[in-house]
Amino acid sequence: MLKKIDSREKLAIGIDNARAATLDWLKTMQSAGKPKGCMRISGMHDADRWPGVLLPGTYNGIMCLDLLGGLADWSAAERTSLVKWLEASRLPDGRFRIEGMQEADVFKKPDLDETWRYIDFHVTNYTLGAIETLAPDHRPILEFAKDYLDDRTLGHWLSLRDLRDPWQEGNNIVNLASFLLLLRQHGDGHQSGSAWQPEVDRALQQLFAWHDRLREPTTGFWGVGQLSDKTQLLHAFAGSMHNFHIWYHEGCALEGQDRAVDYCLSLPPRIDSACIDVDAVDVLVHGWRLLDHRRNDIEEWLAALLPKLLAFQRTDGGFCDVLGGVRRQDGWVNGYEEPQGHSNSFATWFRWIAIAMIADVLWPRRWNWKFRRMIGIGYRAANWTAAA
Repeated sequence: MLKKIDSREKLAIGIDNARAATLDWLKTMQSAGKPKGCMRISGMHDADRWPGVLLPGTYNGIMCLDLLGGLADWSAAERTSLVKWLEASRLPDGRFRIEGMQEADVFKKPDLDETWRYIDFHVTNYTLGAIETLAPDHRPILEFAKDYLDDRTLGHWLSLRDLRDPWQEGNNIVNLASFLLLLRQHGDGHQSGSAWQPEVDRALQQLFAWHDRLREPTTGFWGVGQLSDKTQLLHAFAGSMHNFHIWYHEGCALEGQDRAVDYCLSLPPRIDSACIDVDAVDVLVHGWRLLDHRRNDIEEWLAALLPKLLAFQRTDGGFCDVLGGVRRQDGWVNGYEEPQGHSNSFATWFRWIAIAMIADVLWPRRWNWKFRRMIGIGYRAANWTAAA
């Protein structure tokens, strides 16, 4: 008699099948004539017309591939070749920029310098994340980040953060913090990381103090208007989960973490955007690990979302962001665009982060996920040990 497979085991088998399908899809994104791992961002991406979009296609795709264990058989030569290709998009001070982005076509804030800073920080964080997966000991250039070690420069920059848009500012803050942490880890080519540690630690304390002054105590989030407007509260949550990574990385207790968990548990466990879904899972999974607070509720919520995430996989093996509208590269308002509803490497990576984090809660140690080590989306605390 055949052994009956229970629903939980079927769900785990579904993860295995979805992983295999995504690994196959990522292979189809390989750009012709480029180093192994240089990927189009989607099946709709014309790399001849939009060569710059290969950069986000690649950094998203590589970090997804690493998460799923797909880099294990790569040779040193293949890794070196792709790192070299990625670094062709690096500016002299260490920032990375997408080829083809022009001043007239970008917008995040009315201040053009702020717009470029947001875009450059975002692209640089993710590109360095991809390089770190390929070559963990590779030393980045971080000249652009050193100015923020000065307390007056950092203080002025923090004073300009606009908490009417906490989602955008959460990205700004976690990206800058990631560069400072890399400087403490790798140094700058002239001095070791240990030489920079006192200055980086002071900057981090300044960041902590700024957050402590401005945190909304009833929610644990940062953001204006969150107590009177549901959309503002959602954006405050989505932005704040980026900032939380600084606490996780430094092993510090996060004030209001239990209230952040409560908010996420109030959300229905259903498909939203790739960003919102992974943000909620990130908050809940880190809360499950680091707090003794509503752990059974967290497990039930995650278990309810997981089959919906798996069912959202496209027939080609990738994942889309949302089903309707137009997808653009963040900040490139008059640049590359494509219809939503199609598999792309951004959404595929984000949705696999959510699936993998949930899987590690529901089936401890069953899979050896390769979570990102730099803070930002895809990061999981290094001191994580799956609960028994």
